[in-house]
Amino acid sequence: MKSILEDRPALKKEIEKIAEVAGYLWQNGWAERNGGNITVNITDLIDDEIKSLPAISEVKHIGVTLPCLKGCYFYCKGTGKRMRDLARWPMDNGSIIRILDDCESYVMIADHPVNPTSELPSHLSVHNRLIEKGSAYKATVHTHPIELIAMSHNKKFMEKDVLTKILWSMIPETKAFCPLGLGIVPYALPGSVTLADTTLQELEDYDVVLWEKHGVFAKGLDVMDAFDQIDVLSKSAKIYMDAKCMGFEPDGMTDEQLKEMSVAFHLPK
Repeated sequence: MKSILEDRPALKKEIEKIAEVAGYLWQNGWAERNGGNITVNITDLIDDEIKSLPAISEVKHIGVTLPCLKGCYFYCKGTGKRMRDLARWPMDNGSIIRILDDCESYVMIADHPVNPTSELPSHLSVHNRLIEKGSAYKATVHTHPIELIAMSHNKKFMEKDVLTKILWSMIPETKAFCPLGLGIVPYALPGSVTLADTTLQELEDYDVVLWEKHGVFAKGLDVMDAFDQIDVLSKSAKIYMDAKCMGFEPDGMTDEQLKEMSVAFHLPK
């Protein structure tokens, strides 16, 4: 069967970028078994021929009405699929879906009827809010960075902006490339409405949020942008933990040095 990516270089490039990031998540040890999810708004890359394609699945309900997503198209990692497999075969381990006019259901259109992640309502709710705000962000990524999850087991780190300040202070690039810091979401059942609602609330102020004892959820201009922010935060967490393993509390950058960074790089905080 002919892939939807054939003769569509822009769409193919976007899917290849998603596959590349999936490989990085696996290589970093952040995507054990089928852990993690990626959802990308590809509506701008959809041509009239794709819009006329028939569904290859029955109509499926999202579970929530998302009015800003009417007629939108998304690439979604498949439920139960592994990132290491998605990295090699993205169209066998994910699918392209079309949001229907009722804004509360969807169908799969390519390449295979691979059911999207069970956390699809959470991802799509974030995309709905991004469009509502007029944001240019197109991608959401959920993954399990080891050091950040480890730090979430310490209650004092779960207070607002405590981890942000620690991670910013470990290396200058962290504040430069993740200028909004790290939001905090208290533990909630994975896939629950509580987790989705709290995440959506925190993403009003942050691009990356830490799910206590679980992982992170990030939004970005594209999938690589979302990954990069997680990557720099994870590097800072590793620096902090390596210093602790050597037997000392790292000094970190001072408030004055962080302020100097903000002025020099025109950062929002």
